[in-house]
Amino acid sequence: MEVPVYLITGFLESGKTTFLQGVLGDPDFSQGERTLLIVCEEGIEEYDKKILSSANANATLVTVEEQEQLTPAFLQQLQNKYVPERVMIEFNGMWDTAAFQNMKMPSSWLLYQTIAQVDATTFELYLNNMRSIMMEMLKSADTIVFNRCTAETNRNSLRRTIKAVNRPANLVFESEQGVMDDPQDEQLPYDLNADVIEICDDDFGLWYMDVTEFPEKYNGKTVRIKGKVYKSTKLPRNTFVPGRIAMVCCANDAQMIGFLCKSDNITRLKKNSWVTVTAQIRLEECAAYKGVGPVLYAQEITDAQPPEEEIAYFS
Repeated sequence: MEVPVYLITGFLESGKTTFLQGVLGDPDFSQGERTLLIVCEEGIEEYDKKILSSANANATLVTVEEQEQLTPAFLQQLQNKYVPERVMIEFNGMWDTAAFQNMKMPSSWLLYQTIAQVDATTFELYLNNMRSIMMEMLKSADTIVFNRCTAETNRNSLRRTIKAVNRPANLVFESEQGVMDDPQDEQLPYDLNADVIEICDDDFGLWYMDVTEFPEKYNGKTVRIKGKVYKSTKLPRNTFVPGRIAMVCCANDAQMIGFLCKSDNITRLKKNSWVTVTAQIRLEECAAYKGVGPVLYAQEITDAQPPEEEIAYFS
């Protein structure tokens, strides 16, 4: 029998205990399965023993103080002793999440989901002071929950920051009252309904992420962008990428972003030169994308001056 493992990550006071206790007390999720709850961090919020011992939660709590304790042998001991039907782990946000995810677990255990809890009110603080640790934690999460959101919380900025490092992640926004919302409409700085959507230099990264996340709303639209010419024999015939270098997490994570562009006149384009491209976006099957993706069909390509800031950002 497979034993699903739920890994809950996040920094101290990010809401992990509140989240887990709520899940264990929810009859729609917990229906008496034998649950092993491994707690790797002691915060201000404590677990209610009545909830854990209830017939609904049926949870046994085990405390781990050091990551070195989390060995394959230790986990197997827990499996043998408690024979859980489900494992939930409140992971210490300062520990190496990837190392744990890659560790050998008992043969019946299956890492089913990794959920990162993030306090929206302290996210920028942690991002500025502990960027590498924060980003490594967020990269490995399947779902990221921004809790304690207020009316002033810039959800679009948070979404773009996460999608830059973890594109497939499911994002959830939760208010201070615990009410979840998931806004779909970005307040974009360009007119999506214009005959030609003008993307200014500063908005290239934002445009790229929005097309990546919601490609359907761009299908058939005409766009005008500025990018550096990237050409390669590995690309399909008569295609190039008008792209930008983007800073994802730090200088070491800089990478080219952009979409394939089809044109009959790419021989005149010099590699690494800057051009302004007016093109129609079409969603189509493409080997370079290993599936369906946005392809630019060039209508006009003109020489251009480099932007004042050549690095693209996502906010």
